[in-house]
Amino acid sequence: MRIAVTGSIATDHLMVFPGRFADQLIPDQLAHVSLSFLVDTLEVRRGGVAANIAFGLGSLGHTPLLVGAVGDDFAEYETWLKAHGVDTGAVRVSGTRRTARFLCLTDQDANQIAAFYAGAMEEARDIDLGQVDLPAAQRPDLVLVCPNDPEAMLRHTADCRRLGLPFAADPSQQLARLGPHQVRDLVDGARWLFTNEYEAALLLERTGWTREGVLWRVGAWVTTLGGDGVRIECADRPTLTVPAVPGLPVADPTGGGDAFRAGFLAGVARGLAVVPAARLGCVLAAQALAAVGSQTYRADRARLLGTAARAYGDDAAAELAPALDRMTTDRGAVDPAPAPDGVRAAPAPALEGAA
Repeated sequence: MRIAVTGSIATDHLMVFPGRFADQLIPDQLAHVSLSFLVDTLEVRRGGVAANIAFGLGSLGHTPLLVGAVGDDFAEYETWLKAHGVDTGAVRVSGTRRTARFLCLTDQDANQIAAFYAGAMEEARDIDLGQVDLPAAQRPDLVLVCPNDPEAMLRHTADCRRLGLPFAADPSQQLARLGPHQVRDLVDGARWLFTNEYEAALLLERTGWTREGVLWRVGAWVTTLGGDGVRIECADRPTLTVPAVPGLPVADPTGGGDAFRAGFLAGVARGLAVVPAARLGCVLAAQALAAVGSQTYRADRARLLGTAARAYGDDAAAELAPALDRMTTDRGAVDPAPAPDGVRAAPAPALEGAA
């Protein structure tokens, strides 16, 4: 299965201030704030939701197609992604804007002041999936629509419907900005819907749909629950839950959800049922959370299987092993697109084999 990942590609600039912001604020001067903070550390990290997920898929042996917009400062980042198996042929390079930047200053109490420069990301709305120059054999079997320029998210979803491409919806942090009709348009007919628990509640509020109403409009709804693991729901089927990897050391929470999505979709693409696929997602997320940065972890087969065995048992690890063999030795293989089943807009994914 060939997976295209559309969404943000960005660079994160993370700084730490050794004091407290509150100590620098004068209550009766808040209407005229003019402050400069001398910081102790600066870390520049590769990021962006789509790039993080594509990195994870590539690290597991897939060749995901990354779709997004960047500036002419993308060359070094592109080299990094290509080295990790990512196809950047559908990335648009702006002639006037720089790659998106996230700038964040954190004080000693973990308070943050942040800014996001969208830059070239705004040009993602000009990308037509139907115009992406790909050989017929490399046509994506699934398109993941991640947080991005809102107009780009809507366009890519419409492109999928027009082209008959199955798609997965991951509106994530853009839910707060999107209106009710836009959220409904992004979700309706998705093969997979990804949210965290807070986003799940926000999605229901935005759409005005009941949980059952959402489930009848998507193939399956995957909700990450932090330390409590993952919930997988599908209309007319029992809810499935997969616990997170226990005793997890967390060096940096950024990118854990993106790594889960990469692992989960990699498992699905290799024919795993949803529970083992979710276990693979949780195991890959554990590797990401133990590293500082969204793309600094290494997807080592032995370590992944060892973590799976400790978390879920030897039988569960053995179930993942053949998929990991293919992931590491069969990079870029394209499986036939699955035949639709059912009568709903988004066929329910196969859940058999789940326990």
